[in-house]
Amino acid sequence: MADSTVRDVVMIGAGPSALAAAVYTTREDIDTVLYEKGVVGGMAAITDMVDNYPGFPEGIEGMKLADQLQKQAERFGANIDFGDVSEIRDNGNTKTVVVDGTPVEAKTVLIATGSDYSKINVPGEAEYYGRGVHYCATCDGAFYRDKKLAVVGGGNSAVQEALFLTRFASHIDLLVRSTIKASEVLQHELQEFVDSGKITVHLATTTEEIVATDGKVTSVKIMTDGKQAELVVDGVFVFVGLKPNTQFLQGSSIELDEQGLIKTDSHLQTSMEGVFASGDVRSGATMQIASAVGEGAAAALSIREYLNDLKRK
Repeated sequence: MADSTVRDVVMIGAGPSALAAAVYTTREDIDTVLYEKGVVGGMAAITDMVDNYPGFPEGIEGMKLADQLQKQAERFGANIDFGDVSEIRDNGNTKTVVVDGTPVEAKTVLIATGSDYSKINVPGEAEYYGRGVHYCATCDGAFYRDKKLAVVGGGNSAVQEALFLTRFASHIDLLVRSTIKASEVLQHELQEFVDSGKITVHLATTTEEIVATDGKVTSVKIMTDGKQAELVVDGVFVFVGLKPNTQFLQGSSIELDEQGLIKTDSHLQTSMEGVFASGDVRSGATMQIASAVGEGAAAALSIREYLNDLKRK
């Protein structure tokens, strides 16, 4: 039976952005519930070590950071429940959020479902995530000073991240499924590192398996023009795109960009009045934990103003 209570705000997702928003809303006695279908803390929680979050000079384990964010939100009164949201319906001054088939009524909604890295789905990728397999060079590149790395991908993000990783790695093998599709400017910069021997580009190459010994990545098996080979590496960075967690919004009136990310205005409000978005699921996001937390705080303040406006009506 559906709960007849109308919540002040329903937050979809319980990653860093939503948890930060919940700290702000609950401190102002705004009734707040978060629904998470996976892991509280989102992708941060399954990251081995977060080394670039302000305030932790020695870094912090992703799970520990997520746990601390959760405890802080709950200390102020946030309710965190597990559930899969399939739909948001606009009723004017209220919204209906369908959670596991059950309608939940709310005055406002914050969508903070994040994005997930597109996977290459090869043996070893999931098993060694965060322990030799990574999807964020700025997050994890510094762990590989003077080490050998493989970078998978041939688009702008893959080439950009490979160039960034040259700050740390002694050598990088760039594994490109077909041809490099990055911009000419990036390709020109890449060529300089190829000429210096810092980066080796493998075209028409598929990644077949990520191999580890004693829990540490030691090599990657590849296939180039039908020929098998194995490259000795200390880590593998995969950059084949991001997949925003917005499948449940397909066909709704909430506007998405060409990548499926949610469009928002300067107040982080979506095209559906009273529905806001923050963090990695938002178009224009920087895909960093620190900025996602900041956006969560900003969204909470916008939600407070929206609720105050509702009271005045």
